[in-house]
Amino acid sequence: MPKVEIYTEMMCGYCHQAKALLAEKKVEFKEISVGFHPKARAEMIQRANGHSTVPQIFINDRHIGGYDDLYALDSAGKLDQLLADK
Repeated sequence: MPKVEIYTEMMCGYCHQAKALLAEKKVEFKEISVGFHPKARAEMIQRANGHSTVPQIFINDRHIGGYDDLYALDSAGKLDQLLADK
């Protein structure tokens, strides 16, 4: 099973879309809310090479990016393979 982590904020539409896409793929993920957690936000920014927008998505510790990046991988047929890698 892949290790999937997604940094989110409560009122983020793209975060909800990313979570819905992962749920559609029947993928379990760890959601890390950064809205009221400055330490979690700092960790996200460091892991995401300076990106501070949400969502920031990681699969098996590989930085995927945001929702648009996740959707692009899915549209290209590459997301399923990435999720199958361990």
